[in-house]
Amino acid sequence: MRFFFLSLVFLILLTGCSSHGQVDQQPVIRKLHEGWVFSEAQKTNWLKATVPGVVHTDLLNHNKIPDPWYGLNEKEIQWVEEKNWQYQLDFEISEEELQNSNVSLIFEGLDTYATVILNGDTIGISNNMFRSWEFAVRKLVKVGENKLTVLFESPVTKWQEYVKNAPIELPASSEMVDIRVSPYVRKAPYHFGWDWGPRYVTMGIWRPVYLKFYNTAVLNDVQVHQKTLSDSLAELEIAVSVRSFEKKEYSVVTGAKSILLPNFIGDTTIRYTISIENPKLWWPHEWGDQYMYSVPVRLKQDHFLLDEKTRKIGLRTIELVQEEDDLGRSFYFKVNGQKFFVRGANYIPQSNFLPSVRSTQYDSLIADAKAVNINMIRIWGGGIYENDYFYELCDENGILVWQDFMFAGTMYPGDSAFLSNVKEEVKENVLRLRNHPSIAHWNGNNEIEVAWHQWGWQRKFNYSKSDSTFLYHNYLKLFDTLIPSVISQYDPQRSYTPTSPERSYTKLKKIKSGTVHYWGVWHAGHPFEKYRQYLGRFMAEWGFQSFPDMETIKTFSSEKDWALDSEVMKWHQKSPPGNGLIEKQGLQYFDKPKDFEEFVRFSQHTQALAMRVAIDAHRLAEYNGGTLYWQLNDCWPGPSWSTRDVFGRWKESHKQLQWIYAPVAVIPKVENGELQFVGVNDLNKTQKLTLRIVKQDTKKNHVIHDSIVEITPNQHVPFFSIADNRKIKELKKGKHTYLIELTDSSNTLKFSRVIDKYDVLTY
Repeated sequence: MRFFFLSLVFLILLTGCSSHGQVDQQPVIRKLHEGWVFSEAQKTNWLKATVPGVVHTDLLNHNKIPDPWYGLNEKEIQWVEEKNWQYQLDFEISEEELQNSNVSLIFEGLDTYATVILNGDTIGISNNMFRSWEFAVRKLVKVGENKLTVLFESPVTKWQEYVKNAPIELPASSEMVDIRVSPYVRKAPYHFGWDWGPRYVTMGIWRPVYLKFYNTAVLNDVQVHQKTLSDSLAELEIAVSVRSFEKKEYSVVTGAKSILLPNFIGDTTIRYTISIENPKLWWPHEWGDQYMYSVPVRLKQDHFLLDEKTRKIGLRTIELVQEEDDLGRSFYFKVNGQKFFVRGANYIPQSNFLPSVRSTQYDSLIADAKAVNINMIRIWGGGIYENDYFYELCDENGILVWQDFMFAGTMYPGDSAFLSNVKEEVKENVLRLRNHPSIAHWNGNNEIEVAWHQWGWQRKFNYSKSDSTFLYHNYLKLFDTLIPSVISQYDPQRSYTPTSPERSYTKLKKIKSGTVHYWGVWHAGHPFEKYRQYLGRFMAEWGFQSFPDMETIKTFSSEKDWALDSEVMKWHQKSPPGNGLIEKQGLQYFDKPKDFEEFVRFSQHTQALAMRVAIDAHRLAEYNGGTLYWQLNDCWPGPSWSTRDVFGRWKESHKQLQWIYAPVAVIPKVENGELQFVGVNDLNKTQKLTLRIVKQDTKKNHVIHDSIVEITPNQHVPFFSIADNRKIKELKKGKHTYLIELTDSSNTLKFSRVIDKYDVLTY
């Protein structure tokens, strides 16, 4: 990645001191991460704690619980979620620090129901894992020793309270359905268990905590809003939010531009425009460079520097195109005015114990996504809004982000307290993320609309007509009114959809409109060839399971467990169709595995084949705008839909993505008795390449086609076909294969793929 700084930045010469020798008065941040202890609530057996952290990892560090990933230990650790816990810190405050007129205590994340006590006084209560919490504590802290206590109440206890007092039972509050989220608790839904991961309902100070010392005024927020963009000029509106505690004259400075603020106390927002001549664009990684501009904003009083924030931005346009046509309604993206075919994946959190995920794991995950030509990641609505580092990596690596809000698989309350809490959550995360060029799209929820209309909740819960009207009205208040109103106010340029999918795959006549989650191959047992039939305008979810490598299996099991019917293997398989479906589908194409280790490899070959069939079909459908397979990664070790396991080991499917997802590719297709070789180009420039097709058999190789081909962006070109039925039958029997290669003018290999019997057996 390259950074380009505005020319006006270099006009800023004032840094540490003014020309009059005065010392700047910027806020001072003091982290409170060291020295914490924890215990069960109302007990005094204090143990050293890690902050940021959660109680499960603290207990694990003291050998109070066994390895959460091993064997059947998940069962043995469920008691943790039923207890209340307390964290405590003794810290010193100096006389110099208390000379500041303002002191704030800031928690960037509390998981989830927490009471914060400082020197014996309750200063605040949290009720949302996805929000930060700031408390003014200048009058409560003292010189010398201070005591900070955070009491955590079990989310399960709170859940039970909500259920008991709820006017109508919500779908996820009952054991009648597989969904195990709590619709009342603003906490990562997957913590309550999902069909690819364990149930670990965590508590703790899960994001940074610190003291902030400052005087007179501070910058609350800075947004850089791209007003216009052309080849010759970019106009940026800078929106600066300032909080003042004294009526003094302040100025906001960006380079040579200085805006004088009126005397005020409280919050105000000012807006002004700056320009960039001949701007450099930010592009997805296959289309160009990821140019980033640095925009510094400084708050001053006379010659004093009071505060500063710098925003790194990328200049680009991203448009979601949804238009009625002869098929239904389109769904595709344009980037910088050009149609962009999405080749992506769904992402889940990398652990149930979120603070344990290190920056190196983020580095590796994004690098592995980019290495297999992924150009968009969907952050799924049952997890979390990721940390800043994740989005910075996506910015730097040119990977677009489809961002769900954290709602999945159930109806939600519609009372004023719940909606007010959610409004602050949505606002905070939109404000935090909106400057990232990688953020392409906001989506309200995962699968709730289709669930309401297709999953039979009305019958299962015996809802009356008035009950159903009440619940669906609450749904519309949240996803059709509240969330889009916040986006309209704070990030109006980005697209928003209330839900994904927009269409059920069971309604085949309506599948050509909007997004589709096609789960027929897994949950309905459809054969792989159905991937070619159930094709929507944008395939936002679909997938097939496999086991991870044996090296990963050895980390959670012993040799005695290496059987599909062992208790450990059944426990780590969280999807009901599970291992039997993997075997049933795979046996249509591969020989029966002789033992467990062979089954593991068998499962990965089966998954890879399913993905080949699906992705080829998605890329060949010219009306389809993209594909996001389920799922990129895991949160623990076990069989799942991931292509990359929890330790970062690539499954066979991830290895094959290198050519299945190649931006310029040749894809096999059987139609009207012919085997066709179709060229596709997802890049933004015409490609002129040499195509070579080699027939390979046990005797020798035969070049059957060699030509110069040209393919324009978003074009599908039938390059070559084989109509000889005998040759196609021989290919099905595995008597030969076809090697396809694309090389450029310097004879550099740009694409390579072997077409084998499995590519035609699925037709």
